[in-house]
Amino acid sequence: MLDLTFDAPKPKVISGATGDWELVIGMEVHAQVASKAKLFSGASTEFGAEPNSNVSFVDAAMPGMLPVINEFCVEQAVRTGLGLKAQINLVSAFDRKNYFYPDLPQGYQISQLYHPIVGEGEVLVEMGPGLARRVRIERIHIEQDAGKSIHDMDPHMSFVDLNRTGVALMEIVSRPDIRGPEEAAAYIAKLRQIMRYLGTCDGNMQNGNLRADVNVSVCRPGDYEKYLETGDFGHLGTRCEIKNMNSMRFIQAAIEYEARRQIAILEDGGTVDQETRLFDPDKGETRSMRSKEEAHDYRYFPCPDLLPLEIEQEWVDAIRDSLPELPDEKKARFITEFGLSDYDASVLTADVEAARFFEKVAEGRDGKMAANWVINELFGRLKKDGLEIGESPIGAERLGAIIELISRGDISGKIAKQVFEIAYTTGREPAEIVETEGLKQVTDTGAIEAAVDEVIAANPAQVEKARENPKLVGWFVGQVMKATGGKANPKAVNETVRARLGL
Repeated sequence: MLDLTFDAPKPKVISGATGDWELVIGMEVHAQVASKAKLFSGASTEFGAEPNSNVSFVDAAMPGMLPVINEFCVEQAVRTGLGLKAQINLVSAFDRKNYFYPDLPQGYQISQLYHPIVGEGEVLVEMGPGLARRVRIERIHIEQDAGKSIHDMDPHMSFVDLNRTGVALMEIVSRPDIRGPEEAAAYIAKLRQIMRYLGTCDGNMQNGNLRADVNVSVCRPGDYEKYLETGDFGHLGTRCEIKNMNSMRFIQAAIEYEARRQIAILEDGGTVDQETRLFDPDKGETRSMRSKEEAHDYRYFPCPDLLPLEIEQEWVDAIRDSLPELPDEKKARFITEFGLSDYDASVLTADVEAARFFEKVAEGRDGKMAANWVINELFGRLKKDGLEIGESPIGAERLGAIIELISRGDISGKIAKQVFEIAYTTGREPAEIVETEGLKQVTDTGAIEAAVDEVIAANPAQVEKARENPKLVGWFVGQVMKATGGKANPKAVNETVRARLGL
């Protein structure tokens, strides 16, 4: 496990005209379950399909159609809960959440209010090398997604696409433990990272597969500590919910704006209304959407079409046994097994595909060298070309072959960059490139000595200076490398120059 120091949350402090204010943030994250079928029907969840093409009779709420629960979606929710070290409830139940929108054909959403499938858990959010904050998870429940209303295709009409209707969502509800915009973004990033490792959600925010409702309030210094002591939410101030955020950058901007808006109202003698708001990224501000509903506004009641969901402990244990190595454990192993720095291990484990790629490159090779090549050369080039690790033109085996050529002394680090470039752009094998392009490093002692002798003979003045100032040895090494086209072994050249100069 990682050696982490848990730091008490350091709140974002905003100075107002009447004193300091602190931020309090809780988040409700809606994560689309990675499943090919919907929660209560066999309709496809494929993204980008023609509007209203992935809609079954159940999704369209045709008379007489009854929901049948997708066991795989339940398994994915349990897997997520286990990954967040949460309590798995062996008995849970579905409720109807009643509201009327054009993109909700049933007139209600099947959700879980009173008996969620997952109870309390936690997310460890790293805020610096070896420093972490613990964000408590209150619950995870599974529910249906609604469809999508489209208002910008016609000046007089709105359209409805029901493809998302009935897609399985996990709603991950945190406690109000987040104290600033940066911590909120870090929490979302860590949650997404864990779910990607688990394979339970792809975390694609652009496609709407991961969205967050952000609850923001402000309080005076010391009030949050009173809440922790008493459990009384009254100490935290009135919260406003910013709906459907799907960008880390916008989440931070929305929190900052909303906190300052609330502070201005309070310092002017007003009161903050509990409401749901939207963030306008073009204006960088939040605006009112509707007054905040409470549970009774939705008239929740047990769903009569679904029996309580009962699962067995043996099934949960089998899922636990199948969990992959999660980010924190993988990072700790990379540090100990490969001797990586905290930073390098963090970069390499940030994405599960990148971590797998690195392990293939490093297998049986120098781990630090492998990390350096993956992070600096490969990631740098992929970023320049706008590619993801899964789209890399050079595979792990070929990159590993380059590292082997360096380790054997067949090529220098400088030559290796040329080989990398050719392999990256052409797909050729590194060993073949070295052979056919004449890039093999000169290790023959006689050839190196001859090259050194020529450079020394041609530069007598520099010889005298180097004997007075040994730091000038590097100049001779550079000249020899230039004369050999960069193919001479730098270490051998350095040793030969020093020997010839009597240093």
